[in-house]
Amino acid sequence: MSAAPSLDSAFQALANPTRRAVLERLTGGPAAVKELAEPFDMALPSFLQHLRVLEASGLVRSHKRGRVRTLRIVPERMLRVATWLERQRERWERRLDQLDTYVKQMEEEGQ
Repeated sequence: MSAAPSLDSAFQALANPTRRAVLERLTGGPAAVKELAEPFDMALPSFLQHLRVLEASGLVRSHKRGRVRTLRIVPERMLRVATWLERQRERWERRLDQLDTYVKQMEEEGQ
């Protein structure tokens, strides 16, 4: 197994609405932890746990300069998740098209 975070950890991180909101905010550019935490009604230690999950998943990276920790999104990781989802969508569209063709064929044979 590679040292890169797994796709599972990315989906685990995305499963939480707070973490998804943080990622949405970071699509607009890097932000300091304090800025990211402002809209959430939770204690800072709880919020920091969400950031640790995001960082462990590889979806974000942090950089500390002085006393300010700034986070930024990792587009390559998001692309990996999007690519996986796209493959699943394509697979299900194919299956549904096959089902549609089968149902039409059955209707035609029944008439």
